[in-house]
Amino acid sequence: MAGRLEGRIALITGASRGIGAAVARRYAAEGAHLVLTARTVGGLEEVDDAVQAAGGSATLVPADLMEMDQIDQMGGAIHERFGYLDVLVGNAATLGILSPVAHVAPSVWEETLALNATVNYRLIRSFDPLLRQSEAGRAIFVTSGAAKGSHPYWGPYAAGKAALEALVRSYAGEISNTGIRANIVDPGSVRTAMRAEAFPGEDPLKHVAPDDVTEIFVTLAEAQFQENGGVFYAQ
Repeated sequence: MAGRLEGRIALITGASRGIGAAVARRYAAEGAHLVLTARTVGGLEEVDDAVQAAGGSATLVPADLMEMDQIDQMGGAIHERFGYLDVLVGNAATLGILSPVAHVAPSVWEETLALNATVNYRLIRSFDPLLRQSEAGRAIFVTSGAAKGSHPYWGPYAAGKAALEALVRSYAGEISNTGIRANIVDPGSVRTAMRAEAFPGEDPLKHVAPDDVTEIFVTLAEAQFQENGGVFYAQ
């Protein structure tokens, strides 16, 4: 029986651990060919081992997305190899620092906003032409509850995720008359390294594992999914 993403080509950022790695494993199980990128080569190789063990296939692209020219290079390489991209998952993110806003160093602010928002703009800029070459291009970005409401000490991260949501809504409006759909996933509280960094004293087993939030990522990546510009909750 064919998987729900059989034959579709999917690029996943931040794919070496956590939610990105879980989505990679699930997409592989659903029949997608993966292009996986992250800074950590060892982590990517571990994910690739799991993908291959499940009968899937992946192309590994170790990269630091903060070196943003590397994003354009990835776009060129995928164009040369495949000519199109079916699914883009913008998952890479950074917590930055939990601190009063007035105490945040400018370098930390800039880095947090860059990875959580600007990198995703660069992904859209580079991969929009490839998504347009797909019969059903799908762009999926990962947000957080911190983007909404008041969250003291979360300023840089919250601002980055709020900017990401505004960016994706704008992009969704621009592509509404094309075959592309762009949406946002809020995974909720998940047992990840970022969660442990933010809440070092809590019991991680109180939260679901990354593999438990992958269903919505599959749904949003399917060719028949037509909603556009929404925020979808994994739990």
